[in-house]
Amino acid sequence: MDVRDVAEASAQELADLMVGRQVQFTLEKTAPRFRESVLEVQHLTVKNEHKFDVVKDVSFTVHGGEIFAVAGVSGNGQGEIADAIAGMVKAASGKVILNGKDITGASVRERCLAGISYIPEDRHETGTIPDMTLQENLALREYYKPPFSRKGILNSEAFSGYADRLIGTYDIRCAQGPDTVLRSMSGGNQQKAIVGREIEEQTALIIFVQPTRGLDIGAIENIHRQILEERERGAAILLISLELDEIMALADTIGVLYRGEMLKTESAEKMSTQEVGRYMMGVREG
Repeated sequence: MDVRDVAEASAQELADLMVGRQVQFTLEKTAPRFRESVLEVQHLTVKNEHKFDVVKDVSFTVHGGEIFAVAGVSGNGQGEIADAIAGMVKAASGKVILNGKDITGASVRERCLAGISYIPEDRHETGTIPDMTLQENLALREYYKPPFSRKGILNSEAFSGYADRLIGTYDIRCAQGPDTVLRSMSGGNQQKAIVGREIEEQTALIIFVQPTRGLDIGAIENIHRQILEERERGAAILLISLELDEIMALADTIGVLYRGEMLKTESAEKMSTQEVGRYMMGVREG
């Protein structure tokens, strides 16, 4: 516990005290080095349960080594775009191309095996099984393969060893180690577990949806660093966030979505915060 006079304390000092170490507010981001296209979304349309178009004829491309960020006010179709790419919802029309292969009709598992990692917005409903242990959640993508499973029999030592490694690598704080029930962990550590699990797959495409929602400043810094590390590795990053500051700090390319339509796609360095904000409100060129 420490006490500071509000008039004299800086944001940096307060953040450092909250986290217990020096927090980096400014991201060290290198110039982008785009590689081959990894994801191509072509004329994608998605309908909701009432058969209304929530994503309307959206097209964009994400290259390896690129962070493509989708900006928009909540409820404008961002989540549906991510779910359609990941296979969580069916596209009404259009195509999803991954590394040159049409995966529009592929199952979720087939898309995972083809090279998609997905960090969803809702870490409880979609990203984890809260009443299972941390080690079980960390192995959700690999449990049916060796060494986790042989002839349908699970190998508990493989689960535990894998979890121990990820706990150390991603600084996941858990009271009982791999046996910690996920529900008992803080939101930030649950998110670290999801991000670590998906990054470990070393896939060509990683989809981040609201990756820092509800997290403390230390966890936010950690996840931003990991996103940039994956970009440096050459992964294609699709970032969907309602935080405009987060988009402006991380994005190489920005697509602005309004009422299901992609109003503008442009290099991040050519767009100001004010311009992105105007497109988010539906202001069109001309």
